[in-house]
Amino acid sequence: MTISAHGRHIARNTLVVGASFALAAAMGLLRNIVVARQFGIGAELDSFYAAFRLPDLLFTVVAGGALATAFIPVLAESLTRHDLGGAWRLASSVINLVVLAVSVLAIVAALGAPFLVRTLIAPGFTPAAQAETAALMRLVLVSTVIFGVSAVSTAVLHSMKHFLLPALAPVVYPLGVTAGAWFLAPSMGAQGLAVGAIVGALLHLAIQVPGLIRYGFRWQPALGLRSREVRRVAILMGPRVLDLGVWHLTLLATTNLASRLDAGSVSALEWGWDFMQLPETVIGTAFGLVALPTLADLAASGDLQGLRHTLGETLRAVVTLTVPAAVGLILLGRPLLALVYERGAFDAAATEAVYTALRFYALGLVGHASLELAARAFFAQQDTVTPLLIAAGWSSLSILLGVLLMGVMGHGGLALANSVAITGEVLHLLLVLRRRWAGIEGRALLANLGRVAVTTAVMGAVVIGVLAVAEQMQWPALYTVAAGAGAGVAAYLAAGALLGLRELRWSIDILMRQRPAVE
Repeated sequence: MTISAHGRHIARNTLVVGASFALAAAMGLLRNIVVARQFGIGAELDSFYAAFRLPDLLFTVVAGGALATAFIPVLAESLTRHDLGGAWRLASSVINLVVLAVSVLAIVAALGAPFLVRTLIAPGFTPAAQAETAALMRLVLVSTVIFGVSAVSTAVLHSMKHFLLPALAPVVYPLGVTAGAWFLAPSMGAQGLAVGAIVGALLHLAIQVPGLIRYGFRWQPALGLRSREVRRVAILMGPRVLDLGVWHLTLLATTNLASRLDAGSVSALEWGWDFMQLPETVIGTAFGLVALPTLADLAASGDLQGLRHTLGETLRAVVTLTVPAAVGLILLGRPLLALVYERGAFDAAATEAVYTALRFYALGLVGHASLELAARAFFAQQDTVTPLLIAAGWSSLSILLGVLLMGVMGHGGLALANSVAITGEVLHLLLVLRRRWAGIEGRALLANLGRVAVTTAVMGAVVIGVLAVAEQMQWPALYTVAAGAGAGVAAYLAAGALLGLRELRWSIDILMRQRPAVE
């Protein structure tokens, strides 16, 4: 298979970024294992996760993905002109504005925390749980300010096409929460976890500082309110802020609804989501982060053919990897969760509750991973309005479906509603791109999807066979997971080779012939 230069660049960098994200996922699992042993799932952990909903929304509004997708294309123009001084003035102004805005919003949220928890975030909690959630939220808001600076640092390094240190930042963040769970939680309860989150945010920022120093970044005490570049970032951010704000409002609405269900429902959704996010982050987010600067360069040069081919190439790779991952989570999720978490306060009932969320979230894995690319294709062209409008419609449907399904399916219905909506959203985005670009190599994508479906069916049949043997022989979870995963991967690779699944050969070619070259 002939690989384009852009495809090779994206694949090589994605391998290293994906490996870093895999390490981050391992650290996240370690964190969850320690937290599970200490807390299980229940009202106290529900309060901890609910406390993040509003701070996450504030971070998204000011300094999350909205900032990156607006900031990177504008900063890239300065770098293309070799105007390094202008680039650093822009970066300094954005950092200063982010710190100012996040700090003001955090103070307001901290003052209104009891009211916000009682009326918006978790009205179904008991008064004691609501008070605990408000106290935790005030601590979490401190980490939100730190993450604001770290987010700008990440965007600067991505603009320089330096991906390694930003990819390692999520590796060190869970270490702070893990330390909080291990050393502080026994005496401080869930507040020990919140203090650990502050430490983790500091580590997230600190690990990126050497990269900024390497490229000669110089902080300047300026806001740049009259700067044309700063105004452009603000204008581009507007629709994307609303877009991501809609997404986080959907998560907040899900927490609101889950707070009305049995205790532990919020935690079960959070942990099921976390497990689904492992392959989504390693595959979808890695491809999306690495592809954005390349897509932005192609869009800036007006290379429509390059845009079509780069998006199509990366989408096929994502589909090839995420479809089997989704089926694997559904088939092996229960023994995998038992193997990882079932100890201490985390019992079999907790495993079943988390697995209920996981198997329904897994249905949306392909959609979540593909959205990382589809949305960035719009951002590369500095179009943040279209994804906003599409996201708003499908998020509204997600909430409506959640209300309808939670009555008969509990928290599993909320997870299923999310998967249905995200799949519809990404298909809608791709249809718009197809019309706008006069094609997105759709026939090649459909042909790839057909081969992936057949190959995954073979893999699934093999895994089901292994599970039947494991049940009959009463294997422990470790043996079941190892045998099922090993046999499934082998079957997928073998069937993919027989069916000519070219994206698998692409990955092998990159691994065998190309040394990853990420700065």
